[in-house]
Amino acid sequence: MFTIEHEFDATVITLVDEGHGEARPLEEDVVILGFDDRVVIEQPDPLSGLVRRITLSMAQLADLRAALDLPEGSYRLRPRG
Repeated sequence: MFTIEHEFDATVITLVDEGHGEARPLEEDVVILGFDDRVVIEQPDPLSGLVRRITLSMAQLADLRAALDLPEGSYRLRPRG
């Protein structure tokens, strides 16, 4: 399950781990904050109580998007233009 909310300066997507009958512990919710210049991924750490945060630039996000559809290897995306 996931939710999408549009706030003043960001789009907030929350991914909820429902388990779907799997015999494993559920993971904490993942919150993805999309800004004009970056994407921030947050997930609470149940052991420490801290929120773990990863910030991706838009270029890193483009690389990740491309990597999801490519085979193993090393790549550099060329700018469109």
